[in-house]
Amino acid sequence: MSRRRVVITGLGPVSAHGLGIEPLWTALCEGRSALAPIRAFDARGFASASGGELPDSYDVKDLVPKSYRKATKVMARDIEIAVGGAVTAVADAGLRTRGTDPDNPPTIAPDRFGCHIGAGLIAADLDELTAALATSRDAAGKFDPAHWGQQGMQELTPLWLLKYLPNMLACHVTIIHDCQGPSNTITCNEASSGLSLAESQRVIERGAADACLSGGADSKLNPMAYLRQELAGRLAKCTVDEDATRKVKPFDPTSPGALVGEGGGILVLEAEDTAKARGARIHAVLAGTGASQSWCDDTVGLVPDATGESLADAIEAALRDANFKPADIDAIIPYGCGVPALDSLEAKALERVFGASIGAKPIITLAPSIGATVAGFGTIAVAVATKCLTEQRLPARLNSAGTGSLAAAAAPSESRALRNILVCTPSLGGQNSAAVISRANS
Repeated sequence: MSRRRVVITGLGPVSAHGLGIEPLWTALCEGRSALAPIRAFDARGFASASGGELPDSYDVKDLVPKSYRKATKVMARDIEIAVGGAVTAVADAGLRTRGTDPDNPPTIAPDRFGCHIGAGLIAADLDELTAALATSRDAAGKFDPAHWGQQGMQELTPLWLLKYLPNMLACHVTIIHDCQGPSNTITCNEASSGLSLAESQRVIERGAADACLSGGADSKLNPMAYLRQELAGRLAKCTVDEDATRKVKPFDPTSPGALVGEGGGILVLEAEDTAKARGARIHAVLAGTGASQSWCDDTVGLVPDATGESLADAIEAALRDANFKPADIDAIIPYGCGVPALDSLEAKALERVFGASIGAKPIITLAPSIGATVAGFGTIAVAVATKCLTEQRLPARLNSAGTGSLAAAAAPSESRALRNILVCTPSLGGQNSAAVISRANS
């Protein structure tokens, strides 16, 4: 069957360097890291007290229509990131939507505009939760679960749960921009964004939509979410007095672990015929995607597939989907979070696919600059891959030294002829995603 070609016309990444691709790209090329002591809460009681936090200037109220500002009260940070990314991507794509220009017809008919957004497990705000929990104490002052079940939880605001449902990212984005086409939410940890992009690709290819807002967002800079990362053994020890910018060392076995970063965003994926008909700027082509599920000993994916076979399956599926061979890939953006076990998994997967040629494929590492962005990773990585292709440049790499077979050691930004870039990641839970991004004129 012939398929519609899917292109990227709008970029809306959100990272610790700011809103949009330009501040992120500039920082990556200059070799600047945004990792610093956490401001969102007092993290001094954790082994790691630093991460990649959005700038203080990021305010979702400035990014939504005036008529929608009341709804920001029920937006968790993850939702705010998705909403800001969508507004940025729509503007970058040159689209009119109900949310950007309600007085004129939308560029894409609402029933031809889809939305697929990946999300993580959104943690509740502790102040909101504990204010209600404090009402459920017995005469001795101890927590009484019976009272909590009967009355205590009634102290939560009636709309409390709407802040923390993963599908609320797509819910708010589709309401603001009037996306009435196919919509879905994917919650597969680090693979969430990549799998969402793949679903949008298939929806457009089969003609169920002409364009989709697609991506993912995540913020673990919340005490509950942060604790989960620490208990999973992911975080590097890093006190407030240590230099966080030098901690994360992707694919270097001496790396002490990861530092988390909030971020993600949205991309506009569009059918090439639709994009050309409206005279859109085409940033790049989503040439192919792939997915797989890892087998794991512990049933939850906390202990990763050490062989890399499952991630390699996803990469090979993406190459087949794009009708490419390994030799066609010019650079790779893996998750590369600095956790040695995960980095080893990715390195082995890449060695399986690319063999001896892997040493000639430059690796682009994002985590030392913005942190491990979990469900938001795929969106940021694809946006960076797109910018690499349009600028014909590799960003700088930070911190790493002994990276074995991978070309992932610290290096400055450099010009490079690039046609196709692979983005891939495993995940906590075992899902794997991969995507091939190609130069627009290739």
